[in-house]
Amino acid sequence: MPKLPDFEALAIFAKVVELRSFAAAATELSLSKATVSKAVSRLEERLGARLFNRTSRRLALTDAGQKLSERAARLLADGEAAENEALAQSTTPRGLVRLAVPMSFGIKTVAPLLPEFMEAYPEVSIDLHLSDATVDLIGEGFDAGLRIARLPDSSLIARRLCAMPRYTVAAPSYLKRHGRPTHPMHLADHKCFGYAYLSTQGVWQYTNASGEQANVRPAGQLRVNNGEAVMPALLAGLGIADLPDFIVGDAIARGEVEVILKGWKQPEGAVHLVTPPGGPRPARVEVLADFLAKHFAKGKKRPS
Repeated sequence: MPKLPDFEALAIFAKVVELRSFAAAATELSLSKATVSKAVSRLEERLGARLFNRTSRRLALTDAGQKLSERAARLLADGEAAENEALAQSTTPRGLVRLAVPMSFGIKTVAPLLPEFMEAYPEVSIDLHLSDATVDLIGEGFDAGLRIARLPDSSLIARRLCAMPRYTVAAPSYLKRHGRPTHPMHLADHKCFGYAYLSTQGVWQYTNASGEQANVRPAGQLRVNNGEAVMPALLAGLGIADLPDFIVGDAIARGEVEVILKGWKQPEGAVHLVTPPGGPRPARVEVLADFLAKHFAKGKKRPS
């Protein structure tokens, strides 16, 4: 397999040619004169040709050096331009952010915020991917994702944006016909709606003030892979659902559904922004995270 070009030596050679001095090149590159000299000697040895004719007073390019100098100068200029562009991308909010968000949360909560963000950061573009399935950020090339749950241990870097409580709810008509459960274990005798992507694999977990725990695996006629799809059956009084505030909160406020099992708490949920590991986040991702955190912190809280 052929060796890679000695890019460092070529760049140093180009700087020596530009300044016509080993010492001046060393000063500008913050290198020792010996390092500069060794890099040029290394390049000459690799190419099998002298690049400079050196005297105590004069530094002149050989024919081989003259032929190489233009290409080396372009290489140095391209390298500096690429580095400057990458640096600008990392320090100035600019470029594309590929963001993976749960479907209903993205439509109801994230999408309405995007016009304000786009006006504030006109050089940042958003590729919004909506899916309730857990997306492989690294494997699928996403810059960031929003996760609404207790996060499992992971190599992903997580930033908590806001709390996201869940409520066990039923329509008044359902409670009138079937009665109101007062203990989580009573849910086994009720019709409950399932959610395919629940982090606890179909188990509803509860704890009361005395520390008693109850894990329930409810069953019913309907199982969905998007929480919003439960709402018509829930409002029709056909069963009990366990849903996050962003889906069911407005229905609670309007009295269309009631929170049940009020003496029992579910594990604290939250909205997290997660990003792949490794190095600082680009400015375009950081400003989006700050923007979302600022807006989600204003969210209203409902009594449980």
